[in-house]
Amino acid sequence: MQNTFSTIARFNYSSEAEIIKGRLEADGIKVFLKDNITIDTDPLVSNAIGGIKLNVLAKDEAKAKDILKSISSYALDDNGNALICPSCNSHSISLYSTINSFKSFFHFIIGILFGTLPFSARYEYKCDNCGAKIDSKHQAL
Repeated sequence: MQNTFSTIARFNYSSEAEIIKGRLEADGIKVFLKDNITIDTDPLVSNAIGGIKLNVLAKDEAKAKDILKSISSYALDDNGNALICPSCNSHSISLYSTINSFKSFFHFIIGILFGTLPFSARYEYKCDNCGAKIDSKHQAL
């Protein structure tokens, strides 16, 4: 049991995995990344192969998961301050890509037809707790 590995997280990009790897290694946990070189070579296969797997020894799994839970992910405004939902005062806010105009829809369709990235993309912040839409100036939309 001591030498078996446990996958505790998956990431789409190696930069995300490397940051978390560094955090866990700072606390003395040995971390092994799987499929990171494949995804660095061709990032478009990330979803197909399940992303980059962050593995730790089974004996360190509980400690590593506790460290992952302690890392808070939050959205920041243009000044680097954490966004706060004005409706429920939550810091659990995520950035979502939206198609809310004819222009963005048209560019989305062109991207699908020709296999390119969209020319125009719109994003919005949304509270994960209450679902309120939030602009980067802390106001509910």
